[in-house]
Amino acid sequence: MDTINFNTERLTAPELAELIRYHNRRYWELGEPEIPDYRYDELLRALERLEPDHPLLEAVNAPEVATLGKVRHPEPMLSLDKAYSLEEVVEWAQKYCRSPGELLLVEPKYDGISARFDGSILSTRGDGAQGENISDKLPFIELETSGYTGPVDRPVLGEIVVRNDRFELLRESIRRKTGELYKNSRNVLAALMRLNDERDIRYVEYGMKLRHARLSLIDYNLISRPVEFRNLAAEWPALLEEMEELPYPLDGVVVKIADEPYRKSIGNTAHHPRGEIAFKFSNIRRESRLLDIEWSFGKGCLTPIARIEPVEIGGTTIQRATLHNLHNVIRLDIQQSDRITVERAGDVIPKIVAAAPGPARRCLLITECPECRTPLIRRGPELCCPNSDCFETRLRLLLAAVRSIGIDHLGEPNLRRMMRILHVRTLHDLFALTRQDLFRLGNFAEKSADNLLAAIQAAREVNDYQLLAALNIPHVGLNMAREILSAHTLAEIRAFSEEEWAQVRGIGPERAAALYAALAEQSDFLDELLREVRVKATAGAATGPTICFTGKMPEKRSFYQQLAEKAGYRPTDDVTAALSLLVAADPAEKSGKLLKGTRLGIRIVALSDWLREIGADPAAGREEPEPSGQMFFDF
Repeated sequence: MDTINFNTERLTAPELAELIRYHNRRYWELGEPEIPDYRYDELLRALERLEPDHPLLEAVNAPEVATLGKVRHPEPMLSLDKAYSLEEVVEWAQKYCRSPGELLLVEPKYDGISARFDGSILSTRGDGAQGENISDKLPFIELETSGYTGPVDRPVLGEIVVRNDRFELLRESIRRKTGELYKNSRNVLAALMRLNDERDIRYVEYGMKLRHARLSLIDYNLISRPVEFRNLAAEWPALLEEMEELPYPLDGVVVKIADEPYRKSIGNTAHHPRGEIAFKFSNIRRESRLLDIEWSFGKGCLTPIARIEPVEIGGTTIQRATLHNLHNVIRLDIQQSDRITVERAGDVIPKIVAAAPGPARRCLLITECPECRTPLIRRGPELCCPNSDCFETRLRLLLAAVRSIGIDHLGEPNLRRMMRILHVRTLHDLFALTRQDLFRLGNFAEKSADNLLAAIQAAREVNDYQLLAALNIPHVGLNMAREILSAHTLAEIRAFSEEEWAQVRGIGPERAAALYAALAEQSDFLDELLREVRVKATAGAATGPTICFTGKMPEKRSFYQQLAEKAGYRPTDDVTAALSLLVAADPAEKSGKLLKGTRLGIRIVALSDWLREIGADPAAGREEPEPSGQMFFDF
């Protein structure tokens, strides 16, 4: 697979995951990235579009460093959610700001290594929960905080960087073994952080002192510009210009709510705090012409996709771009033949951010559902089909429920055939399918039919948060559902009033109303589902040993993770010192995870041996060849 000149629109989820892991290693472990940030972000967004709950999307990455041991943080050091345009920043702010006068803080997003000094130990962010002790690097790090520059002698949370005005000095202090200079400040920083021999550290420290060169630990609170939400858009250009002139390596800015107690009360996802967001300096824009708008079906709404004259952005020829929703089409007043500005920052499908009238304009808005011809309605910014029996709407909702509940081998093509031929409408109907039903579809052989039926039956053992996410309540995906049910049982939340919902951490009044209404509306359907499945409660559940899988395996990773959960393990995607077991397709491989697991002394077993340990078939997941010419369900 080409690791540099890839086209994300042509890659499958496993291929995207493989590329992300490869570039994670290049960036975080080796300090030698092959692609710019915006290309890496394209991979993440492509994977998010195909598998929104893939573990790689929730992973908190950190550079590979030489460590004196693990340090558990008093509170998690999470990554930040990303935005690539002012519009996305404003959309985030509208969601969490309580009034137009809400005070926001705009701060630099440093391109370095996140670190915490507690008064005695300097540690990296690590996996967010625990980091690496790098206190041996303190002699060549200088603290920059409010009113003070000097040795690191006080507690601080910040970023270790190589200042722009010190880069050349440091680059001369530490070179590659070949004698070559490092290309940028991040590579220099990564090389210094990987030093583990005391003699090398002393040697480099001496060379740096001779050149009056040091690393800098920048207090995150050192530079912070207040701005009211109502003035954010107007002051945005000046704020960015000010940040870009700072003497530090930056890859964006951070915008956060100034009221710290309120910001913390909003809570976190598994990956990032909700009360702040990172804007990345990676937007690439080009001009083109709008040819047409295609309206594609999503969960309960129609999404406008623009067909444009081909234009090249970042080495990729772009012919389609998203307009997100009806509101954007109206706001931009975009019509056929208009000149448009296309931005490709990290989206799988680039987006249109501006438009100018062109010749022979023609309105491209639609008033009827393309599938069922029902008059369309507006719900907030979205254009929706109100017909609950609309085939495409039902298909998208059922597909989302299938993914939430964990039926891995059932994709859109076969689900579409099941709905048309077998009249499947709900998860209840899927649980009732038989071999003969699948044979009626005309594209299943015995082995593939048995595998799918086994996957459907396995989904009867379900976590309560998967069941809640499968109801397709707006803004309540797997992560939000898991957070809700970590503190409350399913029975408890079904009895909540709207006021009680609003008191749940991270919910708020708008989401509370949606949850209350949706649970009331779907109460009978949920009762029907509960009669079909065996639910595992999240609240108060005992924690078990952690397990991580690595290497190319016969089945999807989620297949083995489900087996692990049933065997009492907690699957994770990261190799840390806290990991209990690393299962490898081939333990003899020299992958980054296996090398790190060996170094950390983690128990490593072959996949076939682990399957025997838990009493599963060692050949689990392996497909027998089917006769040529057959169509199979998608993996």
